[in-house]
Amino acid sequence: MTTTPTDLTNLNDLISGALDDTVAIRRDLHAHPEIKFKETRTSKIIQQHLTDMGIDFKADIGGKEPNTGTGVVAHLPATTSNPGPCIGLRADIDALPITEISDLPHKSTNQGTMHACGHDGHTAILLGAAKVLSSMEHRPNPITFVFQPAEEGGAGAEKLIRDGALDGLIGPPITKMFGLHGWPDEPLGTISTRPGPLLAATDTFTITVQGTQAHAAYPHLANDPIVAAAQIVTSAQSIVSRSTKPTDSVVLSITTIHSGTAFNVIPTAAILQGTLRTLSDTTRSDTKARFTKLIESTAAALGCSASIEWFPGYPVTQNDPSQTEHVFEIARTAGGCDEVKLVEEPTLGGEDFSFYAQKVPSCFFFLGLAKDDSTPFPGLHTPSFDFNDQSIPLGVEMMCRLALS
Repeated sequence: MTTTPTDLTNLNDLISGALDDTVAIRRDLHAHPEIKFKETRTSKIIQQHLTDMGIDFKADIGGKEPNTGTGVVAHLPATTSNPGPCIGLRADIDALPITEISDLPHKSTNQGTMHACGHDGHTAILLGAAKVLSSMEHRPNPITFVFQPAEEGGAGAEKLIRDGALDGLIGPPITKMFGLHGWPDEPLGTISTRPGPLLAATDTFTITVQGTQAHAAYPHLANDPIVAAAQIVTSAQSIVSRSTKPTDSVVLSITTIHSGTAFNVIPTAAILQGTLRTLSDTTRSDTKARFTKLIESTAAALGCSASIEWFPGYPVTQNDPSQTEHVFEIARTAGGCDEVKLVEEPTLGGEDFSFYAQKVPSCFFFLGLAKDDSTPFPGLHTPSFDFNDQSIPLGVEMMCRLALS
């Protein structure tokens, strides 16, 4: 269904009128960050604002157990007797266990926790969009707002889906889904995305190398797990360089090694941890199989044994081509958008928005945050990151236009 011109004539005025409150919400959330599955205050703030707007919602969902948690799903019905499809708009609400380094007036008040990935901005944008949309007389589509906990490693999207967020928990079932992420690599006024894979699958693993302990002066009496672990780290890189198609993308990183208790003892075991990032299901399964065989055979060649514990992470964030083109079309009409940009190559970061994209046609897109080309903007997951409030109007406008189109 196509919106009529009268639907959007005062959209930017409505966004401007809500901007001060939206920025205040963002800064309040930044000052009070909460990590995955513990977003109690954040959830209550969301619920209070939705109540003030007169928007119906379901709360206490998306937890580790069914129908528990801090997630909130809200719904605005269409105002027409012949409504279009139900549009889902998503924001993640959790923070990270990082100590903030800044002198901002809205600096984190929770020691060791901060919004280092911009979820405070995402949440504020969605609340701002809800406020604008709830004040509009004509809404051709039913709209569901998904405030999701535990994106940072907790698979909150998967748990909200389990609890019925896509299936009509409130309002009709969602038929298409949109989400955004503040992106410090792109300047203000930029909307960017791509069809197909945008972000990677994110698996993690723990390897245990078992050897035989002995005095360090008598290595011939030991089967040294540290030597085997070192060889595994080196050999693992051959999977990327020699077992992966050159036009494909794989990242295999060993990020921790723990072994030993004394300088003169060859230990019994070594523990390694790391992550695998891939962009297709086939590459994901093939790389896992190749890696498992490699660690087992490498350890055996050095008189040790090795086992791997695999922790499947988020799937590939796969954008639906038609919905991606729709986002591009909407961005070109947005008054605050200076550039619509195709992301040439996927990024090997991960996102649990991918779970929604597995269920309904979806598009995840980036909202530029950088102030100018000459001043580097702090990166995601760094202690000096702060969401750029100047990007909020465009974020709200995109969400509103997607909901109304």
